[in-house]
Amino acid sequence: MKEKGVLLFIAVLTILFSCSNDDESGVQVVPPRPLAEVEAENDAEILEYLQTHYYNYEEFASPPADFNFKIVLDTIAGDAQDKIPLIDQVSTMTIPVSSETFNLDEDVTVDHTLYYLAAREGIGESPTVGDSTLLAYEGQLLSGEVFDGNVTYTWQYLPFFLRGYAAGVSNFNVGTEVVSNPDGTVEITGSGVGLMFLPSGLAYYDNPPLGSGILNYDNLVFQVNTGLFIEATDYDNDGIPSIMEDLNNDGNLSNDNTDEASELSSGFGFVPNHLDIDDDQDGTLTRDEISIDNEGNITFPDSDGDGTPDYLDADS
Repeated sequence: MKEKGVLLFIAVLTILFSCSNDDESGVQVVPPRPLAEVEAENDAEILEYLQTHYYNYEEFASPPADFNFKIVLDTIAGDAQDKIPLIDQVSTMTIPVSSETFNLDEDVTVDHTLYYLAAREGIGESPTVGDSTLLAYEGQLLSGEVFDGNVTYTWQYLPFFLRGYAAGVSNFNVGTEVVSNPDGTVEITGSGVGLMFLPSGLAYYDNPPLGSGILNYDNLVFQVNTGLFIEATDYDNDGIPSIMEDLNNDGNLSNDNTDEASELSSGFGFVPNHLDIDDDQDGTLTRDEISIDNEGNITFPDSDGDGTPDYLDADS
């Protein structure tokens, strides 16, 4: 049985090797498109959409008795010729995106524009891109095709989601408290309703999820109902709020990894600081290398006076 198994294994390897050679000779791999080129194309597509579409802003301004506070998008045409286009209602934020984010051969940083709209302002505060947030959402393409969504409120740790999505959510206010209805449903008092348009450089670029219906370089549209958030979320419980572990202040917590070199050499892989309980991998927990007073204020000792706090300094 062992001999037959070995022969079968060799045969399978031979077939796989042959197929691999055929693939290499018969299939041409298309390299990713340049970041600046895609950004310009994406922005033009989004702008055209914003100029030719509107949302049901009149219902949000004067809600009917049975209004569900869902954003409905439609084309400005026919009886809707006099509607206010989205372009006159959205706000924008500029987010620099490095080609390194998508492992592109080029070495550039390109500004991307995120367009967002608060259809209903929440009465609470706004989360940061490093916070856990309770929300419901729906994602669609510019064509209107829905690719994902959750109508019930769900906790989302924003650094685990698309960069543009996290940035968009951080512009919306949340509600204040959870209210249970007699029918078993749950509402959040004063929750917000928002809309955002993400260029592909703030989304999946050339690597969308398989089977999602999203194609390479697709722009994405998200509607969110923002419920609550955990202020100063400390996901790894190392004593430092996640947002404070964005050391380069670029709004992307996943590219801040103080001990990357030692992690890779030791085989641990890439663990960004907001998920790492020992940020400098010196064997002493981050929590034990910082000081937190009774009021929750954090200070960062620098015992060797080299300008790098102990929790980020492996030789301190």
